[in-house]
Amino acid sequence: MTLPKALPNDLIDSLLANYKKPEDLIGENSLLKQLTKALIERALQAEMAEHLGHDKYETVTNSTDNDARNDKSCKTVKGEFGELPIEIPRDRDSSFEPQLIPKPQTRWTGFDDKIIPLYSRGMTVREI
Repeated sequence: MTLPKALPNDLIDSLLANYKKPEDLIGENSLLKQLTKALIERALQAEMAEHLGHDKYETVTNSTDNDARNDKSCKTVKGEFGELPIEIPRDRDSSFEPQLIPKPQTRWTGFDDKIIPLYSRGMTVREI
């Protein structure tokens, strides 16, 4: 098993620029919670791009009835990190079924258990 690349030090430094106390990292409005939200929403956008066959704002060449995004819906997910409001993208005919957090699911555990195997298979951060 190969380990994922370490994050660049300048990225970590910029993320920790406003760090004053432990609550800034793991508190209610912490960096960890913000990063988790951003990663989840980015992964859901990638799932939507895969579902529709094109990225957001990309020109659609093979138009179908379901070739466009249709805003997003809000969902509160509960996990080890507390409650986290996230935005889930929607498609025109509601056929998008997220794999990371399925539609009826509101409890989310095992974030590391889901992401680390993707790294071990050789996927890049962008692909995840």
